[in-house]
Amino acid sequence: MNKNHSRHRAARGRRNSAGAARPIGLATLPGLYVHVPFCQKKCAYCDFFSITDLSMVPAWLSALEQEARRYQNSFDRFDTLYLGGGTPSLLDAGQLAQVLETLRRHFSFSPDTEVTLEANPDDLTPEKITLYKDLGVNRLSLGVQSFNDRELAFLGRRHNARQTVQALKAARAAGFANLTLDLIYGLPGQSLDDWTKTLDQALSFHPEHLSCYQLTYETGTPLGRRKALGKVAPATEEEERELFLLTSRYLEERGYRHYEISNFARQGEAGSEPCYSRHNRKYWRHVPYLGLGPGAHSFLDGVRWWNASSVKQYCQDLEQGRSPVADREVLSREQLRLEALYLGLRTRDGVSLDALRQTPGWERIFEELQETGLIKVNQDRAAPTRQGFLLADRLALEFEG
Repeated sequence: MNKNHSRHRAARGRRNSAGAARPIGLATLPGLYVHVPFCQKKCAYCDFFSITDLSMVPAWLSALEQEARRYQNSFDRFDTLYLGGGTPSLLDAGQLAQVLETLRRHFSFSPDTEVTLEANPDDLTPEKITLYKDLGVNRLSLGVQSFNDRELAFLGRRHNARQTVQALKAARAAGFANLTLDLIYGLPGQSLDDWTKTLDQALSFHPEHLSCYQLTYETGTPLGRRKALGKVAPATEEEERELFLLTSRYLEERGYRHYEISNFARQGEAGSEPCYSRHNRKYWRHVPYLGLGPGAHSFLDGVRWWNASSVKQYCQDLEQGRSPVADREVLSREQLRLEALYLGLRTRDGVSLDALRQTPGWERIFEELQETGLIKVNQDRAAPTRQGFLLADRLALEFEG
């Protein structure tokens, strides 16, 4: 599942299908997210909703058609489509074609829509990658996590480093010009040198985008239970801090812009934008988005709603003509402001000074954060420094008022 989409339970390069850049200022059209809730096996660290019963795929496909029909007149045309999971690359050729045909039948898309598909390296064959291109996918997001087989085994991944290398070579050979790699750091016993080797191997493929996430031990996951039983020793806070700062410096020195806490975009050619995730930036900027599938979230006109995290319930609801929405919240003006602060202060763009001025005593708070090197000003916007990224959630709390 797209991690940035999942955070809204409490958007990766502005490029067209040919890879050409266009101004970020045009990012006002809504985005479409589809949750493919199927995995061959559950990874030890993952708490995203998915099931391993692939016999439910046909029923899910039928339900997805019904849900798309419900929203076909609710949104303007989309300029991003993100297929997340779960593991979308588990779908066979016919199933993926059916998903995309369903979406194109019920919704309008911009000619230069960014179409992202999340994939596991061991699912990717040259034939499958060619199929993705033929179906209009122009951005591949690979769940690499590590190039170290020992680390992959610890995480419970079903691929090895050799399969990742083969998948990346095949994607480039097929002409994919927009690749993003997900990586995880902060594993028990992982040294700075271990992590640097993974970064180096990732950079050897010149990915347009990298998402580098710190390992978390979520309650209810196998890894979370092992930690609770004292069977695994997490990285210390200082080790996590060193790994984060190393990642930021190392990638920026090699031509990547650290534009959100976990996200890095390769700098474009002179005069063009870096290879941002157009879709994920919508989440961070309160641009409307529609989420289809069990557990998916949507946002429009200050209202957020989400579907039940159950494939069976999702399919039954839609088959019987009911909405699969489990709940919704109407955000007040103040809630929207605070959420915008929280999201904005996790990004390089930051927030406008006007947004901060709405907090009583903001000048004193702002000056203190500047003096401690956690925040900086750029063109009437306040943005976190590299050190500030480490305390981004705290920065937003300072301005709650």
